[in-house]
Parts: sequence; C-alpha cells; structure tokens
Amino acid sequence: MPLITVNGVRLNYYDNAPARQGRSAPPVLLVMGSGGSGRAWHLHQVPALVAAGFRVVSFDNRGIAPSDECPEGFGIDDLVADTAALIGELGLGPCPVVGVSMGAHIAQELALTRPELVGRLVLMATRARSDVLRTALSRAEIDLYDQGVTLPAAYEAVIQAMQNLSPRTLDDDVLARDWLDVLELTRVSGPGHRAQLGVSAMPDRRPAYRGIRAPSRVIAFQDDLIAPPRLGREVAEAIPGADFEVVPDCGHYGYLEAPDAVNKSIVEFLRG
Repeated sequence: MPLITVNGVRLNYYDNAPARQGRSAPPVLLVMGSGGSGRAWHLHQVPALVAAGFRVVSFDNRGIAPSDECPEGFGIDDLVADTAALIGELGLGPCPVVGVSMGAHIAQELALTRPELVGRLVLMATRARSDVLRTALSRAEIDLYDQGVTLPAAYEAVIQAMQNLSPRTLDDDVLARDWLDVLELTRVSGPGHRAQLGVSAMPDRRPAYRGIRAPSRVIAFQDDLIAPPRLGREVAEAIPGADFEVVPDCGHYGYLEAPDAVNKSIVEFLRG
C-alpha cells in the first residue's frame, strides 16, 4: 500500500498484476465511491481482473485515510485532477477506467477533461444529475455531520444496509447479519468524508456528457436507491454509443452483492 504524492496530496494506492506478466500487463484503474476504500475492490473485482490478465490499480480517494483527508474541503475537480495525476505518475494512460457511484462521476468528468488518459469506461451505479430526492439526501447527510450528531454504530449500519442493499439480501437473515456486522465495523466519518458527500449534489451534466468519446458501458443495479437505473440510463443515453445494462437483484453495492455478473460484464467489455 504505497503512498504517492500527486496534485499536491498523498494518495494511497494498490497495484496488482498477473504473476507472469507483472506490470507489463494492460492496466485498468478502479475508482471507488464516496466513503469507500479502494480495498473494497479487492473482494471480487481485483481477483477477477487479474485472472483475466489485467494489471489493476485502485486507490483511496482524497478524504479517505490513509490518503490525505483534506479537511479544508474539496470538489469534483480536485478528485478528477487527483485521478489524472495518478494515471500520469504511474504511466497507466490511456487505460480503461472503472468507477462506481462517486467514482463513476469522477471517471465521467475525467473522460471529458483528459480524454487522452482514458481508454474504455465502465460506469456503475452512476447518474448525470441530482434529482430532488438525492439532492435532499446529500444535504441532510451534510447537515447531520455539521450539527455534530453521532449516531450509534448499530443504527447507522441498519440505515446503510437499507439504503444500499437489495431486498434479496436484506430478506436473508444470514446475509443481513453478516452485512450489518461489516457495516458497523467499517463506517467512515470525518471532514474528508463530509467533503465527499458534497460532491454527490451534482448539476445536470447530460449535455456535457454528449462530448465523451471513450467507448462506454453503464451498469445499473436493479434495486439501487442511491442511483436508480432510470438515472443510469440517462448517462448511457447522453454518451454517444454507450451501452446500458441492469444487473438484477442487487442494490447500490451491486458490485459486492452480484460480483459474478458484474465481473463478467466488466471483463467482456474491457476485452472489447
């Protein structure tokens, strides 16, 4: 887990490659969503992509320790600049970029501002705008943090589970218990996460995304409450030539709930 200084901040990154090819394998960059560590990709996506012959780089976005938390705040432009600088420093570009949630937002903006760095795009649990409900959720979460309210860990885990998981998972007592335990142990809070929450309140970027030229696949998750499929479809309709897929029976954490289907889609698309 080396730290690298790019764009004026330290980023913690992870670099995995097939044993035979090492770093000569074709690279792919994975970009995590709000509040998440790049290690989350290591449960399912990194092993699948390495097995498929890719060198896989993931990282902790600014705001998530051990990367710099940047308590003074930051915006989407900073996160995009971090990602571009990381690609440049590690000599990855042009490379495929896979993003989920806020990470997909970063990838979309990167494809617009630095198209020479991006090969193919896989955009999961994404959207091109904030509707009324998602804007209200973002503001409410920021207000909760700014008022200094600390929720009991067990209660916060339940709320996260209901927001991010599918009924299929929540109705399975064994799976639900496992997820609640994980969410209680891994909750994230702090000024860096607070700044990431502010990034989720995005204006309507559909007109801008018509300028994306990278071959793109948008993957939505059927039961996603944070980025419902209808908003993901808007992204696919805006990006010229993008295709669109809905993975059934999973929520916002679909890449963890339905990893086999998600990994198959990613690998097939990256192989062209």
